[in-house]
Amino acid sequence: MIVGVIPARFAATRLPGKPLVDLEGQTMIERVWRAAASCEQLDRVLIATDDDRIAAEAARIGAEAVMTDPELPSGTDRCYAAVLSLRSRPDIVINIQGDEPLLQPQVLTDLIRGLEATTADVTTPVSRIVSAHDLTDPNIVKVAASAEGRALYFSRSPIPHMRGASIDSWLERGPYWKHIGIYAYRTAALERHVSLPPTTLEQWESLEQLRLLSDGARFQCVETSAPFISVDTPEDADRVRVFLRQR
Repeated sequence: MIVGVIPARFAATRLPGKPLVDLEGQTMIERVWRAAASCEQLDRVLIATDDDRIAAEAARIGAEAVMTDPELPSGTDRCYAAVLSLRSRPDIVINIQGDEPLLQPQVLTDLIRGLEATTADVTTPVSRIVSAHDLTDPNIVKVAASAEGRALYFSRSPIPHMRGASIDSWLERGPYWKHIGIYAYRTAALERHVSLPPTTLEQWESLEQLRLLSDGARFQCVETSAPFISVDTPEDADRVRVFLRQR
């Protein structure tokens, strides 16, 4: 069984009520859920929330919601809590960010196929960075990967550092990758993640995936050209609205 879980909290710092923000006639959580529900490889899609308002929205759109402890420290913990509510243990769990309203079902399909075709513990999407602004923006997470696509490190800094060359020339001399925070886990890897304590690297970078990577898990990057606009601020929501109007 393959399950998609969309963690959704109401109390976002920079955009309270973020999952219920209207984006051209649909709430953000509805857009994410509809994309996930359109992925034929997913047997079930759950919205894992801690708020009755989000649960009510899930009921309105016909989605399956799972109420989780509001004190859970992260979306990954919320994802795992939803998995524990199932009668059967799934083989694969996809942690689908609830703030990615432009999500396309094909991205999820590619992650599942990548996991099934390799011995990786986790697959995760990446897209090529094409601007120096994105390369140096600490809000855009970068990943250094092997030639085979295995993630070696995630950072908010531009990685890898190209010594002896100006940063403006880096993109011309080699691919740099933006990480998109969606994860297809083998269930054992998800269980392993939540059992581990936070690491120093994770806390310094504020990147939760470094916990499992530091423990030796194999993350396989799956390249995508699909557009993504993560919504963290009202300005991000406006960018999504503009994109949807022009599509």
